[in-house]
Amino acid sequence: MGDETTAVSTAEMATRVAAGATAVSWRRGAGFAGAAIGVLAAGAAAGVALERLTVGRGVRRKARLALDAEGPYGTLRGTPGTAVADDGTELYYEVEEMRENAAAPSPRRKRRFGRRAPAPVTMIFSHGYCLAQDSWHFQRSALREVVRTVYWDQRCHGRSARGCAQADGEAISIDQLGRDLKAVIDATAPEGPLVLVGHSMGGMTMMALAAQYPDLIRERVIGTAFIGTSAGRLGEVSFGLPVVGVNAVRRVLPGLLKALGWQADLVERGRRATADLFAGLIKRYSFGSKDVDPGVARFAERLIEATPIDVVAEFYPAFIAHDKAAALPHFDGMPLLVLAGDKDLITPMEHSEAIAELLPGAELVILEEAGHLVILEHPEVVNGHLTELLIRSVDGIGDRAGRGVTG
Repeated sequence: MGDETTAVSTAEMATRVAAGATAVSWRRGAGFAGAAIGVLAAGAAAGVALERLTVGRGVRRKARLALDAEGPYGTLRGTPGTAVADDGTELYYEVEEMRENAAAPSPRRKRRFGRRAPAPVTMIFSHGYCLAQDSWHFQRSALREVVRTVYWDQRCHGRSARGCAQADGEAISIDQLGRDLKAVIDATAPEGPLVLVGHSMGGMTMMALAAQYPDLIRERVIGTAFIGTSAGRLGEVSFGLPVVGVNAVRRVLPGLLKALGWQADLVERGRRATADLFAGLIKRYSFGSKDVDPGVARFAERLIEATPIDVVAEFYPAFIAHDKAAALPHFDGMPLLVLAGDKDLITPMEHSEAIAELLPGAELVILEEAGHLVILEHPEVVNGHLTELLIRSVDGIGDRAGRGVTG
């Protein structure tokens, strides 16, 4: 990332987070060996096989299977659990605890909490549309044992159940996702400081949480990261298409998705039959650089392929209706990170710039040659900024005691 770094062990970082100690010497990028996991996922043969224009369909299929079998992405697991949403939907989550021998709280925090040990900081990760908690693979690898973390699957995604309210005919809404996040917080971190991290739909979920539970944000959230997300006006996104094309898409896409949702089985068979075309579309709309590791690209395909077409159709109208700019001021006054890729075609960087304008204290980071799945495309940079956010958040706990933040 350009500047010199000082290596710090996982144990030392865990000590700093546990104690809330100052960590100015721990710079971004330090200790992120996990961010490079899987670069050799399938070897050169797989990379050649994924050149779709020069090899046969059978070879390409074998290459995908090889990547699926050999790639380590999405294999990290924590302690599983289930939260129950307000409509009865079961939401799957996993918790990863800090290293058990982390240092005791600092004298400064002891004075605040007396003899009762403060609850640990919990970092909660909310994933994006058509993804799952495994999309945080690189961040999970880098932060293991460093801080207590929670990863969860949004309703209808990953291992979470289909929405009970949606089965009864109720349309999905971003507000519902905010209430889902509240249920996960209640189940996994009922007390203690929180750092919220959201990518794409996950960031919108956090905004909906703030709109409905502002006291929770004020009293417990000590840091927030919005990655590749938007506070509204998604109906104006062009998806990189010319004006004529995007106008046509806006007219027909809602109805088309709804119709496809009614023919889910047929559509899923079609997706498998056109896997090469599907992979090309995913690469265009997920990444901004040309040299994405084949294993990472295939991992993104797998995550998106796992989302049924009726779920895709079910969620799309919620994004058009999404408008949570008024909720953003609830996050003001804490360490904030707003990060996006300059080639994001789904939630363009202008949407992140608009968020930063409403949160003037936020750190705005626009990464070059980065697309919508920046957390997979440039993990070492994202991890560095998240770690700095965590350090600033923990260091500021005492300073923000007046805001009512409790441990």
